Amino acid sequence: MKKASPVRHARAIALAAVTVAAGLSSGLASAQTIDAAQLQDLDKRATAVQSKMVAWRRDIHEHPELSGQEVRTAKLVADHLRALGMEVKTGVGGTGVVGLLKGGKPGGKVVALRADMDALPVKENTGLSFASKVVARNFGKDSPVMHACGHDGHTAILMGVAEMLAGMRAQLPGTVKFIFQPAEEGRSEEPKHEHELFGAKAMIAEGALDNPKVDAIYGLHISPAGKTGGAGYRVGPLMAGADGFTIKVTGRQTHGSRPWDGVDPIVASAQIINGLQTIVSRQLNITAVPTVVSIGAINGGNRENIIPDTVDMLGTLRTFDNDLRADAKKRIANTATSIAASSGAKAEVHFTAVAYPPTVNPAELSKQAVPVLKAATGGLAAEVPLVSGSEDFSDFQLKVPGFFFLLTAPPKNRQPAPNHSPLFDFDEDAMPVGAKALAALALDQLIQPK
Repeated sequence: MKKASPVRHARAIALAAVTVAAGLSSGLASAQTIDAAQLQDLDKRATAVQSKMVAWRRDIHEHPELSGQEVRTAKLVADHLRALGMEVKTGVGGTGVVGLLKGGKPGGKVVALRADMDALPVKENTGLSFASKVVARNFGKDSPVMHACGHDGHTAILMGVAEMLAGMRAQLPGTVKFIFQPAEEGRSEEPKHEHELFGAKAMIAEGALDNPKVDAIYGLHISPAGKTGGAGYRVGPLMAGADGFTIKVTGRQTHGSRPWDGVDPIVASAQIINGLQTIVSRQLNITAVPTVVSIGAINGGNRENIIPDTVDMLGTLRTFDNDLRADAKKRIANTATSIAASSGAKAEVHFTAVAYPPTVNPAELSKQAVPVLKAATGGLAAEVPLVSGSEDFSDFQLKVPGFFFLLTAPPKNRQPAPNHSPLFDFDEDAMPVGAKALAALALDQLIQPK
């Protein structure tokens, strides 16, 4: 990030003060809130740690680790938090790390900040000087690995926030938890048992939000769209819930020239796929929030003249409301089984363990957070459309109030590529803004009455 001129810096601080004041007058914030002087202090601290965040990000990017394998990244994080004098727990929910920063002022609130650490089985094609050349085991096969979703940036930003707030320890009226989470993207190997947890769920189960109990949690996700150093938010649903599902259609194998001697699971599967589309178009009320049902894979048979016994399908359900989600899951099962039965076949529907609820920012916490986010970004925070991608930050939100936002950071001198693309990159100049925003949200929450 380029250093602002004195005039521009003064204008930004003035805008921050006006923005927060506007929030107060319109009822968008609580009676106490972070002030312009504190924002200016956070701005200086974020700028001071910028070069470190860039170095951490590039190091993590060059050495990516798949979901559940984040050993090196976790050690980098834990060593940094310990060097800052924090109480640190490792191995939480697998390779997760939790750092505890106790403030020097009286205050009983506990605020959590979360970053995800895992990479994806993607072959990098960015041409960056620090591009990944790593290959790792993914579901038993060697796969190239890349940080194609910005988690390297998320981790580096939160490491920077940890340094910023540790330097303000004496001024903090409460406690900050730093949660570095593995396996946000899912798994990289088969589970050891049917109910094995991963990602946010595993960290929650192992007490990441307890001892001391968290009052509110904040997180961000880098987006390659928008203007560098801006933020996107929504009150209510922001990102979709994701449910993977499998449908196994069983018929009775026969010769392709005599279909009447068997039960054709391929024709039944085609009818099921068409029927599933009517769930969204004819069965669900999507006037408030959209829903998506997609089949992404279908496999069955091995010869042109053999009608097979079985067909297997893989699909995804995306929803923005938990009640609608539950309803849609029932309808998917009923539609598949009923259509299969009508042709003499049998359909078995299973929803996979990789399932994320919708990411929903609660109204009360959002009204408090939005003015702070606008102030921290110099007014570059704006409401964005619903995002059909998913995030397991939503699992934290089911346990405690949580606010999640997008940090906009399109790459310099190249076309933005979507998350999970082999060309994905982002503008590192946005990282101090993200750090300042998270630190400001934490500080603002700490000074609120318990």
